[in-house]
Amino acid sequence: QVQPVESGGGLVQAGGSLRLSCAASGRTFSSYLVGWFRQPPGKKREFVASISWNGANAYVTDSVKGRFSISRDDAKSTVYLQMNSLKPEDTAVYYCTLKRDGSIYSISGYDVWGQGTQVTVSS
Repeated sequence: QVQPVESGGGLVQAGGSLRLSCAASGRTFSSYLVGWFRQPPGKKREFVASISWNGANAYVTDSVKGRFSISRDDAKSTVYLQMNSLKPEDTAVYYCTLKRDGSIYSISGYDVWGQGTQVTVSS
């Protein structure tokens, strides 16, 4: 069974950049749609970005559009979330999630979750 493992989180000053990685453990996830969610402290989990199984289609939510981008490298079985111009509001635990099929525009259907990686953006 495929298991996503997130990495790349850390502490960064506002305006800085981080690149999160989601790597497959056990099996490749080349056949999966991959999404990124985040949970800010004291708030509900929210959708961030998603990408189709072949990387041809990607979607980012309005709150991060223009600053974040999602990409995948199936040769390395890795999906990336590039985060630029970070703001304190971006502070959250970021989760990589998988679903077998569906729409990149739907936040439902993600049934495999990683452990999350902490991103903290200071003022």
